[in-house]
Amino acid sequence: MKPAAIWRAAGLVVLVGAAAVIPLAKNVTVTHVGVFVLLYVGAAVGWNIFSGFTGYISLGAAVFFGVGVYTVALISKHLDLVGGVVFALYPLAGLAAAVVAVPFGLVALRVRRHTFVVVTIAIFFIFQFMASNFSWTGGVSGIFPPFLDWDPNTFDMPFYYTALVVAVASAVLAWAIWGSRFGLQLRAIRDDEDRARGLGVKTMRVKLTAFVISGFIIGILGGLYFYFQSEALPEYAFNPFFDLTVALMAFIGGFGTLSGPIFGALLLEPYLGYAQYQVTNAYVAEIVLGALFLVVIIFLPRGILPTAGEKLTALAAGWQRRAASRDTGPPPGTPGSPAGAAAAGSTASTGPAP
Repeated sequence: MKPAAIWRAAGLVVLVGAAAVIPLAKNVTVTHVGVFVLLYVGAAVGWNIFSGFTGYISLGAAVFFGVGVYTVALISKHLDLVGGVVFALYPLAGLAAAVVAVPFGLVALRVRRHTFVVVTIAIFFIFQFMASNFSWTGGVSGIFPPFLDWDPNTFDMPFYYTALVVAVASAVLAWAIWGSRFGLQLRAIRDDEDRARGLGVKTMRVKLTAFVISGFIIGILGGLYFYFQSEALPEYAFNPFFDLTVALMAFIGGFGTLSGPIFGALLLEPYLGYAQYQVTNAYVAEIVLGALFLVVIIFLPRGILPTAGEKLTALAAGWQRRAASRDTGPPPGTPGSPAGAAAAGSTASTGPAP
């Protein structure tokens, strides 16, 4: 195993260990914010599996999230489910989102780059409009789950550990994809899709597969959101703010990298959680988020981790060059070198040329 892979594995283990003990402090606010942090870690990693690995910027991830929300909501409404059985519905939410991702992808992935972004936004608003106007979705009134009669002091803990499992599983899956032939095909599409097709890559199939995987992960998290927030409302289930947040997290940490989306979510979501409880104006957080997005795109287009890695690599290379020059001494012929000293002594003994 390469040293970089070892460091990534060690870092993931440390993060998981630290995250696992947070609820033991029995601070309700911290645990509540922690659920959202882990939810966005999983969503950012899932988004990055498609958008980061292929270079196709999707602003329609909220479609999968909303489908997951309403899948669990409708099943719960008709079956009146309560208790621990609700956690068995989350894979169904992911499956429903993956099914939706197939026609969504077949339409959107026929175009590229900027046109693809526009198509994903258009499809997102179609789903939001349907959720707001269909009677079976509850319309603008939404759907609310049966009351969960759980201990208020530990209410968030089942959701916290479920979100932790999904986030870790998503990170491990992204790691496995990155090192596989499939991951190499995704990155080939990102670098030059026409050349990748010329080399035999089934580009449409590969892109669609990554799109479905991304939808499955985000759909599961949407299902978790329904019971955690106890609501399925169109403006929150299909929320454009979700798309902006997930994309910004990936860009802040490092677009198309393995650890970048995790770092970005851990850096950004605590601020959003703090703003939710402390900022009186609900639009301030969104304004700051939009401004931050512009700053990152302009000044840190590759993200914090790749940029920092490049700076550290250049700094280490400079130290190595300076250390090597000290060990070997100055180049021959310079005044400080032995050869230069000998040449100076020879000139002094013979005197100046006539």
